[in-house]
Amino acid sequence: MSDKIEPKQVVNVSEMASLVGLSRQRFWQLRGRAFPYPVYDIRTRRPMYPAQLIAECVTIRNTGIGRDGRPVLFYSKHSLNGRKVVPTRPKMPPVDDAVADVLEGIRALGLTSATSAQVGTAVKALFPAGIGEKDLGETIRTVFLHLTHQNHGNNVGR
Repeated sequence: MSDKIEPKQVVNVSEMASLVGLSRQRFWQLRGRAFPYPVYDIRTRRPMYPAQLIAECVTIRNTGIGRDGRPVLFYSKHSLNGRKVVPTRPKMPPVDDAVADVLEGIRALGLTSATSAQVGTAVKALFPAGIGEKDLGETIRTVFLHLTHQNHGNNVGR
């Protein structure tokens, strides 16, 4: 038995897309312009790529020059060696329960664009010692007024 893995002689569209590191949808969008059309099995009418077209698609992906001779820009999350490159999201600071309650109250008052970061900053500015045992209604009112007057037309640019 040989340890060498033989490449497939025929692949379907999904496998072809993954071989070149693109999503199926993006690969299908580029077929005909950048990538060649698949051949179809007469009996099953399924699209497939034989070895010759597989090599052509991989060459197109590596060179960035499409079948029509035009340059093709590939934006993908996949690298060519098969590993996914996942962008990292910035870490969100943990939202404590008090800020979450204040945010919920502010949104209920109609300020739906408020974020937890804005509310957290306002709470720190207005209550440096912390909210503690203060009345939740008064806290929501104070933060709401602070946020609504923060970027009022009269004080923008000061």
